[in-house]
Amino acid sequence: MCGINGYITHNKQYDVNQAISTMNDFIIHRGPDDCGVFIDKNNNYNLALGMRRLSIIDIDNGKQPMYSKDKKVIIVFNGEIYNYQILRKNLINEGVVFNTNSDTEVILEMYLRYGVSSFSQLDGMFSFSIYDKNLKKLYIARDYFGEKPLYYYNNDNNFFWASELKSIINVIDDKPKISNDGLSIYFQLTYIPAPFTIYEDVYKLEPNYYIEYDCSTSILSKYKIKEMKNKVTLNNRVSFQEAKKTVRNLIMESVKSRSVSDVPIGTFLSGGVDSSIISYCLANYSSEPINTFSIGFDKKSFDETDKSRIVSKLIKSNHHEFIVKENQIKENIDMIILNFDEPFADSSAIPTFLVSKLTKGHVKVVLTGDGGDEVFGGYNKYYIGKINNFYTKIIPNSLHSFIKPIFNNLFKLKHDDRGLLYKIKRLLNAVDYNKDFYYKIISLGFHNSEINKIFNKEYFNNNVLSYYKKDYVSSNKLYHFRNIDKNISLEGDMLVKVDRTSMLNSIECRSPFLNKKIWDFVNSLPDNFLISNWNKKYLLKKAFEDYFPKDFLNKSKQGFGVPVGDWMRGPLKEDLLSYIDQNFLEKQKIFNYKNIREIVLNHINEIDDNTFRVWTFYCFQKWYKEIYLK
Repeated sequence: MCGINGYITHNKQYDVNQAISTMNDFIIHRGPDDCGVFIDKNNNYNLALGMRRLSIIDIDNGKQPMYSKDKKVIIVFNGEIYNYQILRKNLINEGVVFNTNSDTEVILEMYLRYGVSSFSQLDGMFSFSIYDKNLKKLYIARDYFGEKPLYYYNNDNNFFWASELKSIINVIDDKPKISNDGLSIYFQLTYIPAPFTIYEDVYKLEPNYYIEYDCSTSILSKYKIKEMKNKVTLNNRVSFQEAKKTVRNLIMESVKSRSVSDVPIGTFLSGGVDSSIISYCLANYSSEPINTFSIGFDKKSFDETDKSRIVSKLIKSNHHEFIVKENQIKENIDMIILNFDEPFADSSAIPTFLVSKLTKGHVKVVLTGDGGDEVFGGYNKYYIGKINNFYTKIIPNSLHSFIKPIFNNLFKLKHDDRGLLYKIKRLLNAVDYNKDFYYKIISLGFHNSEINKIFNKEYFNNNVLSYYKKDYVSSNKLYHFRNIDKNISLEGDMLVKVDRTSMLNSIECRSPFLNKKIWDFVNSLPDNFLISNWNKKYLLKKAFEDYFPKDFLNKSKQGFGVPVGDWMRGPLKEDLLSYIDQNFLEKQKIFNYKNIREIVLNHINEIDDNTFRVWTFYCFQKWYKEIYLK
């Protein structure tokens, strides 16, 4: 695991050594164990590759950049290839002689033998750069689910790429302007999925894509990594019992492949279905007690550490627990929010950072339950397709337009209430007679009608989410909801959160549920295997129910909830108020002073619960001040 970066420039005055050294320095947290640089100066371009390494596999010999035997092909790589031992064995049978036991060398030899078609054979989480001196071409690629990040910036003279935005925006000549598309997406979703970022002309490479950059002509071409297998189709012949057995075996196999490491390994254990199953599987493979890590809150309604203790006792793990107190928030909030390099308002980044910090002193690698909800149908919002269909059939649009504002005005939520009223309110605001409701459900920030009021017009693109809709058929099928989540919220929110918060603490997170074999198999099954009689993740629970106390996997869990609504009325209040100062907002010229101030003050004064909206605004303002006012 590490961080990578690099650039190609046709500007001969550019200080090649200084630029790549600076890019490396900005991501030292991703790889404190080692660093490496490759520089190639040509007649019409200069190229540099850089990396920081967190040593996990083949610690002594896995140094990067890594070279082909003739020194003509060079690679820097971030991530883990879980099937590298199988690929390595196949290459040895074909006559390849390896110098190391690292997965980096396997990627390099695969490319030398099969070119870019080899990318589809890699099972893992990765971003990498391959420079082919013979072809004078550079390739950068990203894994199927987007577990590892990769950003890029391209103009007439320069092409930059990096694992984190900070390595790019701090070395290009001019600080990029705010992207209207990125801004609009952020305030609706509370994060920015690929390919957009908050910056103009800076992009995030989509999962399962690679870029070919011709160093001589500066032509950039982007391609989807071609899948080896045919498109997955529904298989009605698989019985539920067969599906249970297959899922169980696939998950056990995935945990085993993701537990290969030359350093200590543990799990994040929240006590929910996903992390409990992953922890059980890892403990089952381990000859010694594993380390498990959990986090809770001093506010009891948000604390669920009792569930993680039950699992820890069951699997006999060495359990480590951390309770977050309000007075600790101020100490860490700036570091956490600003580490994302662009606005990011998933408040669960706070406990994820803190549990990573707790983990750092014990292990270098942790397995997580991320992806379990998307793969196996675990979100409440997956019910909503059926509810929306039923509601729009019996309630005319005209009546709905009458009901919604009345309900919203009568039932104002004053605290961090996530109960029945909150769910009804969210559903009413998401109902859509044109089948676009799911995009409203995943929009946790401001809705279009609200954004038109808080922004000055020149800063908002009202139709930007249509970019994501073009790839998905409007359908109420569970598969389509899960696929939207895989490509939008999983990539843009969940995996970003886990990568940045863990790597800030030099911890590598691996997600066994994010395995293409599991994803493809589950996609071939009927919807009622995943959600049965309103029981979410039904197949997953049934596959592992015999290994846990009765009904344990069916207990409700609220998720990684964080009481930020209370914090913004408490320890973060003064900081929040500074961001609605009239002089600040008028100089900024982005927001309507009167309307955004009203939303913030109504929350602080407990007139309404605007937690998501105000937190989204707060994170943006903190980022803006750091980037543009310092």
